Amino acid sequence: MAIGDWFEVPGSTDLYYVDIGAYGIAEYGTVYVIDAERPAVVDTGLGRNRGYVYDLLDELEAEPAYILPTHVHLDHAGGAGYLAERYPDAQVLTHERGVEHLVDPSRLVAGTKAAVEDQWKYYDEPVPVPEERIDGLTDGDVIDLGDRALTTHHAPGHAPHHAIFHDDGDDVVFTADAAGIFVPETGDVRPTTPPAQFHLEKSLADADDITALDPEILCYGHFGPRAYEAGVMDVYKRTLVEWVEAVRAKRADLEDDRAVVEYFMDHTDMVDVWGEEKARAEDRLNTKGVLGYLDYVGET
Repeated sequence: MAIGDWFEVPGSTDLYYVDIGAYGIAEYGTVYVIDAERPAVVDTGLGRNRGYVYDLLDELEAEPAYILPTHVHLDHAGGAGYLAERYPDAQVLTHERGVEHLVDPSRLVAGTKAAVEDQWKYYDEPVPVPEERIDGLTDGDVIDLGDRALTTHHAPGHAPHHAIFHDDGDDVVFTADAAGIFVPETGDVRPTTPPAQFHLEKSLADADDITALDPEILCYGHFGPRAYEAGVMDVYKRTLVEWVEAVRAKRADLEDDRAVVEYFMDHTDMVDVWGEEKARAEDRLNTKGVLGYLDYVGET
Protein backbone atom coordinates (compact mmCIF):
# COMPACT_ATOMS: atom_id res chain seq x y z
CA MET A 1 0.00 0.00 0.00
CA ALA A 2 1.33 3.42 -0.95
CA ILE A 3 0.68 6.84 0.56
CA GLY A 4 -2.65 8.14 -0.71
CA ASP A 5 -4.06 4.72 -1.52
CA TRP A 6 -7.53 3.94 -0.24
CA PHE A 7 -9.53 0.74 0.08
CA GLU A 8 -12.81 -0.58 1.41
CA VAL A 9 -12.39 -2.23 4.80
CA PRO A 10 -12.68 -6.00 4.18
CA GLY A 11 -15.86 -7.50 5.56
CA SER A 12 -17.53 -4.10 5.86
CA THR A 13 -20.24 -2.16 4.06
CA ASP A 14 -19.46 1.35 2.83
CA LEU A 15 -16.46 1.74 5.14
CA TYR A 16 -13.22 2.99 3.61
CA TYR A 17 -9.73 3.93 4.75
CA VAL A 18 -6.90 5.96 3.30
CA ASP A 19 -3.18 5.98 4.03
CA ILE A 20 -2.45 9.64 4.77
CA GLY A 21 1.33 9.24 4.81
CA ALA A 22 1.77 10.59 8.32
CA TYR A 23 5.37 11.67 8.93
CA GLY A 24 6.13 10.77 5.31
CA ILE A 25 5.69 7.07 6.06
CA ALA A 26 3.38 4.58 4.38
CA GLU A 27 1.18 2.42 6.64
CA TYR A 28 1.44 4.59 9.73
CA GLY A 29 -1.57 6.94 9.76
CA THR A 30 -5.16 6.08 8.81
CA VAL A 31 -8.31 8.11 8.25
CA TYR A 32 -11.66 6.32 7.84
CA VAL A 33 -14.76 7.38 5.93
CA ILE A 34 -18.12 5.80 6.70
CA ASP A 35 -20.24 6.35 3.59
CA ALA A 36 -23.53 6.01 5.48
CA GLU A 37 -26.79 7.89 4.97
CA ARG A 38 -25.11 10.61 7.02
CA PRO A 39 -21.42 10.13 6.19
CA ALA A 40 -18.72 10.47 8.82
CA VAL A 41 -14.96 10.92 8.84
CA VAL A 42 -13.23 9.17 11.75
CA ASP A 43 -9.97 10.98 12.59
CA THR A 44 -8.51 13.61 10.30
CA GLY A 45 -4.73 13.24 10.20
CA LEU A 46 -2.09 15.89 10.77
CA GLY A 47 -3.64 18.59 8.60
CA ARG A 48 -0.81 18.56 6.08
CA ASN A 49 -2.19 15.30 4.68
CA ARG A 50 -5.75 16.52 4.28
CA GLY A 51 -5.65 16.29 0.48
CA TYR A 52 -5.72 12.50 0.67
CA VAL A 53 -8.89 12.66 2.77
CA TYR A 54 -10.47 15.12 0.32
CA ASP A 55 -9.60 12.79 -2.57
CA LEU A 56 -11.33 9.84 -0.90
CA LEU A 57 -14.44 11.88 -0.11
CA ASP A 58 -14.51 13.16 -3.69
CA GLU A 59 -14.22 9.63 -5.08
CA LEU A 60 -17.11 8.52 -2.91
CA GLU A 61 -19.07 11.70 -3.70
CA ALA A 62 -19.63 11.91 0.05
CA GLU A 63 -20.35 15.10 1.98
CA PRO A 64 -19.62 14.35 5.62
CA ALA A 65 -22.30 15.08 8.17
CA TYR A 66 -19.85 14.40 10.99
CA ILE A 67 -16.14 14.90 11.57
CA LEU A 68 -15.09 12.63 14.44
CA PRO A 69 -11.60 13.02 15.91
CA THR A 70 -11.14 10.16 18.38
CA HIS A 71 -8.99 12.54 20.44
CA VAL A 72 -7.25 15.85 19.99
CA HIS A 73 -3.65 14.71 19.56
CA LEU A 74 -2.78 16.45 16.33
CA ASP A 75 -1.88 13.31 14.39
CA HIS A 76 -5.60 12.47 14.74
CA ALA A 77 -7.26 15.89 14.95
CA GLY A 78 -4.91 18.22 13.07
CA GLY A 79 -7.14 18.24 10.01
CA ALA A 80 -10.45 18.82 11.84
CA GLY A 81 -10.59 22.57 11.26
CA TYR A 82 -9.62 22.21 7.60
CA LEU A 83 -12.36 19.63 7.04
CA ALA A 84 -14.86 21.83 8.85
CA GLU A 85 -13.96 24.70 6.49
CA ARG A 86 -14.34 22.56 3.39
CA TYR A 87 -17.61 20.97 4.53
CA PRO A 88 -19.59 23.77 6.20
CA ASP A 89 -22.58 21.54 7.00
CA ALA A 90 -20.52 19.00 8.93
CA GLN A 91 -20.62 18.86 12.72
CA VAL A 92 -17.42 18.14 14.64
CA LEU A 93 -17.79 15.75 17.56
CA THR A 94 -15.03 14.74 19.94
CA HIS A 95 -14.78 13.85 23.62
CA GLU A 96 -15.92 16.75 25.78
CA ARG A 97 -12.48 17.10 27.38
CA GLY A 98 -10.95 17.90 24.00
CA VAL A 99 -13.46 20.42 22.65
CA GLU A 100 -11.75 23.55 23.97
CA HIS A 101 -8.45 22.50 22.36
CA LEU A 102 -9.99 22.37 18.88
CA VAL A 103 -11.77 25.70 19.35
CA ASP A 104 -8.51 27.31 20.52
CA PRO A 105 -5.61 25.03 19.56
CA SER A 106 -2.85 27.31 20.87
CA ARG A 107 -2.02 25.23 23.97
CA LEU A 108 -2.35 22.03 21.95
CA VAL A 109 0.11 23.32 19.38
CA ALA A 110 2.62 24.38 22.04
CA GLY A 111 2.40 21.00 23.76
CA THR A 112 2.71 19.12 20.49
CA LYS A 113 5.76 21.10 19.41
CA ALA A 114 7.41 20.38 22.75
CA ALA A 115 6.60 16.69 22.50
CA VAL A 116 7.41 15.93 18.87
CA GLU A 117 10.35 18.37 18.51
CA ASP A 118 11.70 18.33 14.93
CA GLN A 119 8.82 16.11 13.79
CA TRP A 120 6.64 19.24 13.79
CA LYS A 121 7.74 19.75 10.17
CA TYR A 122 5.18 17.08 9.21
CA TYR A 123 2.26 19.06 10.66
CA ASP A 124 0.33 22.07 9.46
CA GLU A 125 -0.76 24.70 11.96
CA PRO A 126 -4.32 23.62 12.84
CA VAL A 127 -7.31 25.77 11.90
CA PRO A 128 -9.62 26.46 14.87
CA VAL A 129 -13.03 24.81 14.76
CA PRO A 130 -15.79 27.41 15.27
CA GLU A 131 -17.39 26.95 18.66
CA GLU A 132 -20.86 26.65 17.14
CA ARG A 133 -19.67 23.77 14.91
CA ILE A 134 -18.40 21.43 17.64
CA ASP A 135 -20.01 19.43 20.43
CA GLY A 136 -18.59 17.25 23.18
CA LEU A 137 -19.17 13.53 23.55
CA THR A 138 -19.35 11.51 26.74
CA ASP A 139 -19.23 7.79 27.41
CA GLY A 140 -22.28 6.07 25.92
CA ASP A 141 -23.26 8.84 23.52
CA VAL A 142 -24.67 7.53 20.23
CA ILE A 143 -24.02 9.18 16.85
CA ASP A 144 -26.84 8.41 14.45
CA LEU A 145 -25.58 7.97 10.88
CA GLY A 146 -28.98 6.96 9.55
CA ASP A 147 -28.42 3.36 8.51
CA ARG A 148 -26.03 2.65 11.40
CA ALA A 149 -24.92 4.21 14.65
CA LEU A 150 -21.63 4.78 16.45
CA THR A 151 -21.48 4.40 20.21
CA THR A 152 -18.85 6.39 22.08
CA HIS A 153 -16.70 4.66 24.69
CA HIS A 154 -14.40 6.84 26.77
CA ALA A 155 -10.90 5.34 26.72
CA PRO A 156 -8.74 7.60 28.92
CA GLY A 157 -5.60 5.44 29.20
CA HIS A 158 -3.93 7.07 26.20
CA ALA A 159 -5.21 10.55 27.11
CA PRO A 160 -8.17 11.90 29.10
CA HIS A 161 -9.78 13.22 25.90
CA HIS A 162 -9.50 9.88 24.10
CA ALA A 163 -12.47 7.78 22.94
CA ILE A 164 -13.20 4.81 20.72
CA PHE A 165 -16.28 4.27 18.54
CA HIS A 166 -18.27 1.06 18.03
CA ASP A 167 -20.10 0.83 14.69
CA ASP A 168 -23.14 -1.36 15.17
CA GLY A 169 -23.64 -1.72 11.41
CA ASP A 170 -20.49 -3.70 10.63
CA ASP A 171 -19.54 -4.50 14.24
CA VAL A 172 -16.36 -2.45 13.92
CA VAL A 173 -14.39 -0.77 16.69
CA PHE A 174 -12.41 2.31 15.71
CA THR A 175 -9.66 1.78 18.25
CA ALA A 176 -7.84 5.12 17.91
CA ASP A 177 -4.75 4.48 20.10
CA ALA A 178 -6.44 2.21 22.66
CA ALA A 179 -5.29 -1.01 20.96
CA GLY A 180 -1.75 0.11 20.18
CA ILE A 181 -0.08 0.52 16.80
CA PHE A 182 -0.68 -2.29 14.32
CA VAL A 183 2.24 -2.81 11.93
CA PRO A 184 0.92 -4.62 8.82
CA GLU A 185 4.42 -5.34 7.54
CA THR A 186 5.31 -7.45 10.59
CA GLY A 187 1.89 -8.27 12.07
CA ASP A 188 3.06 -6.88 15.43
CA VAL A 189 1.18 -4.52 17.71
CA ARG A 190 3.37 -1.93 19.40
CA PRO A 191 2.64 0.27 22.42
CA THR A 192 1.74 3.93 22.13
CA THR A 193 2.48 5.70 25.42
CA PRO A 194 3.15 9.38 24.68
CA PRO A 195 3.44 12.20 27.17
CA ALA A 196 1.91 13.77 29.02
CA GLN A 197 -1.07 11.75 30.24
CA PHE A 198 -0.49 8.06 29.44
CA HIS A 199 -1.75 5.87 32.29
CA LEU A 200 -1.01 2.13 32.38
CA GLU A 201 -3.90 0.87 34.50
CA LYS A 202 -6.44 2.92 32.56
CA SER A 203 -4.96 1.64 29.29
CA LEU A 204 -5.35 -1.94 30.47
CA ALA A 205 -8.98 -1.21 31.35
CA ASP A 206 -9.53 0.28 27.88
CA ALA A 207 -8.18 -2.93 26.34
CA ASP A 208 -10.64 -4.91 28.44
CA ASP A 209 -13.46 -2.71 27.18
CA ILE A 210 -12.57 -3.57 23.58
CA THR A 211 -12.51 -7.26 24.50
CA ALA A 212 -15.98 -6.91 26.04
CA LEU A 213 -17.29 -5.39 22.80
CA ASP A 214 -16.05 -8.51 20.94
CA PRO A 215 -16.20 -6.86 17.50
CA GLU A 216 -15.68 -8.41 14.09
CA ILE A 217 -13.12 -5.84 12.95
CA LEU A 218 -10.60 -3.52 14.61
CA CYS A 219 -9.87 -0.30 12.73
CA TYR A 220 -6.59 1.06 14.06
CA GLY A 221 -5.62 4.70 13.89
CA HIS A 222 -2.12 3.33 13.24
CA PHE A 223 -2.53 1.46 10.88
CA GLY A 224 -5.58 0.14 9.11
CA PRO A 225 -8.11 -2.63 9.67
CA ARG A 226 -7.63 -6.20 10.82
CA ALA A 227 -10.03 -8.97 11.79
CA TYR A 228 -10.57 -9.21 15.52
CA GLU A 229 -9.32 -12.41 17.13
CA ALA A 230 -9.96 -13.62 20.66
CA GLY A 231 -7.03 -12.78 22.90
CA VAL A 232 -5.60 -9.99 20.75
CA MET A 233 -6.17 -7.41 23.46
CA ASP A 234 -4.59 -9.66 26.08
CA VAL A 235 -1.48 -9.72 23.91
CA TYR A 236 -1.53 -5.93 23.79
CA LYS A 237 -1.93 -5.72 27.56
CA ARG A 238 1.17 -7.85 28.03
CA THR A 239 3.03 -5.66 25.54
CA LEU A 240 2.12 -2.55 27.53
CA VAL A 241 3.12 -4.05 30.88
CA GLU A 242 6.42 -5.35 29.53
CA TRP A 243 7.21 -1.98 27.95
CA VAL A 244 6.51 -0.05 31.14
CA GLU A 245 8.60 -2.50 33.16
CA ALA A 246 11.47 -2.19 30.68
CA VAL A 247 11.50 1.59 31.08
CA ARG A 248 11.19 1.28 34.86
CA ALA A 249 14.14 -1.12 35.00
CA LYS A 250 16.33 1.02 32.75
CA ARG A 251 15.58 4.10 34.88
CA ALA A 252 16.71 2.20 37.97
CA ASP A 253 19.84 1.10 36.13
CA LEU A 254 20.88 4.44 34.63
CA GLU A 255 19.41 6.86 37.20
CA ASP A 256 19.18 9.57 34.54
CA ASP A 257 16.02 10.11 32.50
CA ARG A 258 17.80 11.66 29.54
CA ALA A 259 20.04 8.61 29.33
CA VAL A 260 16.97 6.35 29.53
CA VAL A 261 15.35 8.12 26.59
CA GLU A 262 18.57 7.99 24.58
CA TYR A 263 18.98 4.28 25.37
CA PHE A 264 15.60 3.34 23.92
CA MET A 265 16.07 5.64 20.93
CA ASP A 266 19.42 3.98 20.21
CA HIS A 267 17.93 0.49 20.56
CA THR A 268 14.77 0.93 18.50
CA ASP A 269 13.95 -2.08 16.33
CA MET A 270 11.69 -0.22 13.88
CA VAL A 271 14.27 1.43 11.61
CA ASP A 272 13.71 -1.07 8.79
CA VAL A 273 9.95 -0.40 8.87
CA TRP A 274 9.62 3.33 9.62
CA GLY A 275 13.11 4.65 8.89
CA GLU A 276 15.58 5.93 11.45
CA GLU A 277 14.03 9.36 11.97
CA LYS A 278 10.52 8.18 12.83
CA ALA A 279 11.64 5.03 14.67
CA ARG A 280 13.82 7.05 17.03
CA ALA A 281 11.19 9.76 17.47
CA GLU A 282 8.53 7.16 18.30
CA ASP A 283 10.68 5.58 21.00
CA ARG A 284 11.55 9.00 22.39
CA LEU A 285 7.87 9.88 22.79
CA ASN A 286 6.87 6.52 24.21
CA THR A 287 9.73 6.48 26.71
CA LYS A 288 8.96 10.00 27.90
CA GLY A 289 5.32 9.05 28.33
CA VAL A 290 6.18 6.09 30.54
CA LEU A 291 8.64 8.14 32.60
CA GLY A 292 5.91 10.71 33.19
CA TYR A 293 3.49 7.96 34.23
CA LEU A 294 6.04 6.51 36.65
CA ASP A 295 6.52 9.94 38.18
CA TYR A 296 2.74 10.31 38.53
CA VAL A 297 2.11 6.97 40.21
CA GLY A 298 5.14 7.49 42.42
CA GLU A 299 3.63 10.74 43.70
CA THR A 300 0.08 9.41 44.13
